[in-house]
Amino acid sequence: MYLIVGLGNFGKEYHNTRHNIGFAVIDELAKQERIDVLEKKFKGVIGKGIIAGQKCVLIKPLTYMNLSGECIREALNFYKADETTELIVISDDISLDVGQLRIRKKGSAGGHNGLKNIILHLGHDTFTRIKVGVGEKPKNWDLADYVLGHFSAPEQKVMEEAAAKAADAVRMILTEGADAAMNQYNRKG
Repeated sequence: MYLIVGLGNFGKEYHNTRHNIGFAVIDELAKQERIDVLEKKFKGVIGKGIIAGQKCVLIKPLTYMNLSGECIREALNFYKADETTELIVISDDISLDVGQLRIRKKGSAGGHNGLKNIILHLGHDTFTRIKVGVGEKPKNWDLADYVLGHFSAPEQKVMEEAAAKAADAVRMILTEGADAAMNQYNRKG
């Protein structure tokens, strides 16, 4: 049973912000796979289905970004999923160009508070993550203002394509493994 978690913040004011690209990828995957992500459970909303022949639970934590680990810990405990091989977390990354993907099987939080909280709740940093680039924070901008800001119209188009590409990366992880997905998607351009 794979748990596929998109990080973000709930509420209309956060819709389509840089920090919510994880939610956007879950929404795209849910649309493509015809999975309703509506059931409230584990301090989040979930939807269950089959993706690429694998049983999956799509999860959007309702805890706000900085407490994402609470939701994930509860879901992992309930489904008894292997947190090192059956957990895929999708988050934004300001160190990557807008729309660029980077897949990792382990690593630090890199300053991302949602990932920091997940690592805290897991007790380790070995889990698959798909980072979606939202671009570097402009000089003299506050980080929170930047990640909670909206994309420009041209960036929004790139991010819609990135969400679809990240959904494809999830399917590749499910069918061929994280290493194959890393080889395919961890390239610029």
